[in-house]
Amino acid sequence: MSILIDQDTPILVQGITGRIGGFHAEEMRDYGTKLVGGVTPGKGGSEAVGLPVFDTVKEAVAKTGATTSIVFVPPPFAADSIMEAADAGIRLCVCITDGIPAQDMMQVKRYMRRYSKERRMRLAGPNCAGVISPGKSLLGIMPGHIYQQGKVGIVSRSGTLGYEAASQLKERGLGVTTSVGIGGDPINGSSFKDILELFEADPETEAVMMIGEIGGPQEAEAAAYIKESMSKPVIAYIAGLSAPKGRRMGHAGAIISASGESAPEKVALLEAAGASIAPNPSELGSTVARVLGQNGSAAA
Repeated sequence: MSILIDQDTPILVQGITGRIGGFHAEEMRDYGTKLVGGVTPGKGGSEAVGLPVFDTVKEAVAKTGATTSIVFVPPPFAADSIMEAADAGIRLCVCITDGIPAQDMMQVKRYMRRYSKERRMRLAGPNCAGVISPGKSLLGIMPGHIYQQGKVGIVSRSGTLGYEAASQLKERGLGVTTSVGIGGDPINGSSFKDILELFEADPETEAVMMIGEIGGPQEAEAAAYIKESMSKPVIAYIAGLSAPKGRRMGHAGAIISASGESAPEKVALLEAAGASIAPNPSELGSTVARVLGQNGSAAA
């Protein structure tokens, strides 16, 4: 199994007529993703990448049956695109866009809460690499060839470290059920805890690689969930061990502003919760392999 997406998930591309949206739509289509249409206001009735283009998400959902969308919309308009997806009945929206103002994302979070939990859209991102279930569906900008099907779930704030983890797992003959980028912005749609819950419930995921970084409380929340509810081994890596307080890293959310937000503090919390810690980025795969061996699980 996989979480969030598989080969049968019907997907829309919001911003498909743009340069970036069109390029990645082609990449996703070539991977085998079930793309059913695109959305660009004012371009309805045309085609892009061999797919029909609609003016609104609501019309696209009605005509194609799409349940999922990916957003390649410029930052000033991306929040409106996410809220439009939620209003149209999309169940999962992945927002790739970087640079969405925090105030806009606060509005998105408030808007999504108007729906009951059962009807509320799940949002991954913004500022993320997307989601991939290897061999089934690619919903993002990651290089699909480095992902091998297997038994390890990946959830990461960093896109490139998520790629590195997948590459190292492949080199060791291990593979991935699903890899989820939750994005590095301070206000995002899904937390580590949200995705850990899905991996815990997935019968084919035997272990989870969690990649965090300095800034924000999400790793601490994940540690509490791991301690209380995770039966599967979690291997964690926290970027920014040498970052001084107040120094911003690459991600907008990667800045230490409060107690418990530095890398050493997060590592200590995760260790206390029972997670295994990868000491550096070059040992992501070897740490997973060691933990799986210790737990007697199949490698692939």
